Amino acid sequence: MKKSLLALAVLGTFAGVASAQSSVTLFGIVDLNGRSIKNGSTTQKQQVSNSLNSNRLGFRGTEDLGGGMFAGFWLEGAMNNDSGEGTATGGGQNWQRRSTVSLGGRFGEIRLGRDYTPSFWNTTVFDPFGTNGVGSFLNTAGTGAITTATTYVRANNSFGYFLPGNLGGLYGQVQTSLGEGVDANKQTSVRIGWAGGPINIAVSTGKTDLATEYTHNNIAGSWNAGFANFMAQYDTQEAGAAERVMYLFGVVVPVGQHELKFSYVNSKGDGPLNGVDADQFALGYIYNLSKRTALYGHYAQIKNKGGAAFVVGAGPGNATNDKSTGYEVGLRHSF
Repeated sequence: MKKSLLALAVLGTFAGVASAQSSVTLFGIVDLNGRSIKNGSTTQKQQVSNSLNSNRLGFRGTEDLGGGMFAGFWLEGAMNNDSGEGTATGGGQNWQRRSTVSLGGRFGEIRLGRDYTPSFWNTTVFDPFGTNGVGSFLNTAGTGAITTATTYVRANNSFGYFLPGNLGGLYGQVQTSLGEGVDANKQTSVRIGWAGGPINIAVSTGKTDLATEYTHNNIAGSWNAGFANFMAQYDTQEAGAAERVMYLFGVVVPVGQHELKFSYVNSKGDGPLNGVDADQFALGYIYNLSKRTALYGHYAQIKNKGGAAFVVGAGPGNATNDKSTGYEVGLRHSF
């Protein structure tokens, strides 16, 4: 249950007058599982986070400015719950999942700070596994073999604009970020889509300015047939002559408190990566104990060829031209 922190307004640390039209909320997700990964002939058992949903701890708030306008902030950090460390790489808590301040109204929303790139949203929204766990679409994205850009998922120093939500199903956003100091990944990304009835379709494109320009393009959609939600996407990454083209076909089937998931991903390299290919199959099951608590199990397998060495999760050994398989069983609770 989300926790109201209006009482913070009376603390001496926070100067100013409390307002009933302002609110601050504490929220988060705790997700842990037992996982087994086999890469080639090497197997390892692990306890890991972030397989159904990404772990997080955050604070968000809004203030009603009147006339339909609002101001807001969002601070959200990762958690490595199997060890109790504040981040997935160890150390104390930070707010690198999202750290933004916003001004919005009937005109839409202007958002500043560290945020997700619009081109990543298409990738994760139309993946049955939400780019989490052993079945993630990102397993075969292979950005490291194409570019040193750090803007595939998030961008620092960003300025974003979101369309208002009253445009008859039309939605979209544009974002540009500054290249500052060692974080010189200056990027621009755009996403536009339409959702009406059972159909949701969107297209995105992003460009990062480095010595070798990096682009990420995606077109994706879903069709909710009632008994199942079908998803598909076409995704390309390019940097110089190197290119990776990916297709995803997936489905989510809700049955009462149960949920079944399946996805197939085909990942092909071109240019200097020609023939460095992989296929991924993933299955998932969720049992929703409540709106906030779920048990889940996932299984995935990647078949590599042409020198590809993609794996279904961080694990041992080498999967070059071999199979990588993994399964996980876990518990997720949100608050």
